[in-house]
Amino acid sequence: MHTIKVSLVYATREKQWIYDATVDRGTSALELLQQSGFLNEVADLVAVPFNQLDFGVFSQKVEHDHLLEEGDRVEIYRPLTADPKEVRRQLARMGKTMGAK
Repeated sequence: MHTIKVSLVYATREKQWIYDATVDRGTSALELLQQSGFLNEVADLVAVPFNQLDFGVFSQKVEHDHLLEEGDRVEIYRPLTADPKEVRRQLARMGKTMGAK
């Protein structure tokens, strides 16, 4: 069977985890996550059911069953802690914008 090289990444403000792997062609994003050990090693992911995690490949959201291609960088997205629209509304009320100091 043909193998491909891929990566899985997860990041917080404090740290990032990168798992580089050579996997069989036909491996899914979810299978890569399961192989990585992140579900046991990364405190933020230990208690989260894997079906509640969102993935992306190069910033494009993909489903768990997305079949990986050579060179894919699978990203595990953290849940939003604040609604971006609400944050913009609150900043606008104070006369500020996103990115303004």
